[in-house]
Amino acid sequence: MDSEKRRLLIEASKSPAHRPVRRVAPAESPVTPVEHTPDPGLGHALIRKERYTSAEFMRLEWERIWSKVWLLGGCEQDLREPGDYLCTDIGRESVLIVRQRDGGLRAFYNVCLHRGNRLRPEGCGSAESFTCQYHHWQYDLDGSFRRIPDLDTFPQGAPPCDGIRGLPCEAWGGFVWFSLNPDVGPLADYLAPVNAHLAPYNFHKMALTRDLTVEWDCNWKASVDAFNESYHVQGIHPQLMWYLNDLDIQIDTYERHNRYLIPFGTLSPRVRTPNAIPDPIKVIMKGAGMDPADYDGPISAIRRDVQKWKRTHGAAQGKDYSGLNDDQLTDDYHYLIFPNVTLNTHADDLMLFRQRPHPTDPDRMYYDIWTFELVPDGQAWPERPRHQHFRHGEKSIGLVLDQDAQNLPGVQKGMHSAGFEGLWLGAQELRIRHFHKVIDDYIYGPGGKPDGAL
Repeated sequence: MDSEKRRLLIEASKSPAHRPVRRVAPAESPVTPVEHTPDPGLGHALIRKERYTSAEFMRLEWERIWSKVWLLGGCEQDLREPGDYLCTDIGRESVLIVRQRDGGLRAFYNVCLHRGNRLRPEGCGSAESFTCQYHHWQYDLDGSFRRIPDLDTFPQGAPPCDGIRGLPCEAWGGFVWFSLNPDVGPLADYLAPVNAHLAPYNFHKMALTRDLTVEWDCNWKASVDAFNESYHVQGIHPQLMWYLNDLDIQIDTYERHNRYLIPFGTLSPRVRTPNAIPDPIKVIMKGAGMDPADYDGPISAIRRDVQKWKRTHGAAQGKDYSGLNDDQLTDDYHYLIFPNVTLNTHADDLMLFRQRPHPTDPDRMYYDIWTFELVPDGQAWPERPRHQHFRHGEKSIGLVLDQDAQNLPGVQKGMHSAGFEGLWLGAQELRIRHFHKVIDDYIYGPGGKPDGAL
């Protein structure tokens, strides 16, 4: 392309000029930092496509990431009483997490030591013990042997251990976490600084309202990428430009994790200000208890006025916003907990996505959708939703997520094209570049990946 054509392309493609949204903290020091982290200086190199398609890279991820780090297991609200358990799969492994009689939590491999049968299918339940349905070997809540039928017919005796191998397990933020690595460090150290960032949100007061697992025909990282940038809003989510400012994004990167802060209750600079309040912004106003019909201010002031309204009326509504700054009352503080947990964090709700790899196929994955809503003080909690598991296209998962789901199989197919070499990332996609930098740290070590490596 000659220089003049390149100049014209750049001029035609420039983002609209916009005035950045002011980010403010409450009078006291905020618990959730708002400071912008320095540019990590990760360069502009191509991210090779084979990372998304290669069985060899999938093997490296399993050996050096999935089997080494802390992983999200499930919701602690599913483990209220002794004997309550949840079973979750990750790659080729399955893990049982169980509330113990002393109130603690234990995790162990979901496998019978006799012939390898899994003790429980994926999901939640309650039990006094775990009995293998094949030959009725029985295990206590802590995974120890409870009964082996006809043990006297085994000349070698019982397996030379106390029971099923245990795994590290801890709770944080209303969630339970596990690791396949017996030597993993403390969960608090792994999550830092995100655990401190999210502490003021009332996750323990939020009830699970949606629990879905959808099989997607794409690599798990393609899904992480899709929720790690706002650049695609103007592409496949045009309706959101009447709801959020997709250009005024603060991106922050940390040792493992990253985030962006995106203003809600406002307009994208890509659209003209309408004569009436857009319907999506009316939803935000009504959720705060405001009547859009009574509002006579400019659309540009709605975001700030919603914040003021919630600050004034939250306590009377049974909602404690005291630990949140004003922007957190409207905006999306959007975090990636490496490697696979995405949190759309809001004052009144949480949208959490868990992206899990397929056991054998780099072109497939499992996409978990968990949504939570803040239960006002004094109100009864809703009944837990039934878990649903289906393939993409069998059911709608909502307009925005349907748009992402429809797009990602085409992304994955394109990754296999001889005409495509890899990801060509811009500044709005810094979180994706940082995500791959952390992958490199785990797979190749902090010294960086060798020349020629994927």
